[in-house]
Amino acid sequence: MSGAALGIEIVVVFFLALFLLHRYGDFKKQQRMVLFGTLLAWYLCFLIVFILPLDVSTVGSHSKMQRVVPTPCYKPWSYIPDGIMPVFWRVVYWTSQCLTWLLLPFMQSYARSGGFSITGKIKTALIENAIYYGTYLLIFGSLLIYVAVHPEWHLTWYELQTIGITAANTWGLFLLVLLLGYGLVEIPRSYWNASRHGHLLIKTYFKASKLMTEKADAEENLEDVMEEVRKISESIKYNHPLRKYVDTILRKCPVEYQEKMGRNMDDYEDFDDKQNTYPSEKSLAKLHKQVIYAVQRHNRTRVQWQMLLQQAIHLEDVAKNETSLTHQFVHSFPSAEPDGWFTRYIYTPTAVPSKYDYNIFYL
Repeated sequence: MSGAALGIEIVVVFFLALFLLHRYGDFKKQQRMVLFGTLLAWYLCFLIVFILPLDVSTVGSHSKMQRVVPTPCYKPWSYIPDGIMPVFWRVVYWTSQCLTWLLLPFMQSYARSGGFSITGKIKTALIENAIYYGTYLLIFGSLLIYVAVHPEWHLTWYELQTIGITAANTWGLFLLVLLLGYGLVEIPRSYWNASRHGHLLIKTYFKASKLMTEKADAEENLEDVMEEVRKISESIKYNHPLRKYVDTILRKCPVEYQEKMGRNMDDYEDFDDKQNTYPSEKSLAKLHKQVIYAVQRHNRTRVQWQMLLQQAIHLEDVAKNETSLTHQFVHSFPSAEPDGWFTRYIYTPTAVPSKYDYNIFYL
């Protein structure tokens, strides 16, 4: 079994990450580069969790073998030969570093960029990530200067790696300190309040009213942006040099708006530079970015609203069924999705009949 456990876990974790990506993503709509980056990021995160116990057990076996008093020691089934884990952790660490600091932020800014060419999108992504990269370079430069002026230290490739790791850890710990104070209090509080269904229902009503305002604002913003797109689409005709950029913007609009704009425009009318003032490519790129942001915000608030409504309806059903004498959970609205194996065999309609059992389930 020498190294077999490591190989099995590497393969199993890969298929686990692939399954989760297929479950929560859409392979047909997403680009291959986005799928690859997401799969690699999830895969590395799961590898750290699953491989760490093997590393700990291997270190424990080594410590028993190196004792002064010889004792009978047998290698466990999870034993990993020497020299494998250091290389493995280096690959995982530096790949994660490249994903965190280079690939993923750049891909996010590249996807949200309003540029129409690859060069324009790359330029916009670099500008947007300047602050993100600048904080890291500031810490890295400070440590580099400190090491350079120190008389006992010499700059080697190993020292540069150490400085890079220190800078990344410093930046991460700084964010952790800022967020830890809120998380240490809010996370236990949220789990405690999850058992208080009355309090949770009132809080859900408050969230619904707040999200409703945000959803209405997102819809209004989308309407304004679509109106601006419609005006530009009607002014720039099919034979205009900027028409290809307008078509790119139209493809990012929702389908209902595309159909509406397609019915209201006359592509057979030639453009006239003397009668109309046309926008520049830079202004079209800005409008393109506004369209991407408005559509994403509208979709996000719409999905959040649907999920919050389902949660509110479920909590209302819980409040009604707590006092039910039939000992059977009755839904106000039947779910459109088919029940999974957990609902069919474990969390059945008769599994949670009383208020006491509800609290036990949520705690």
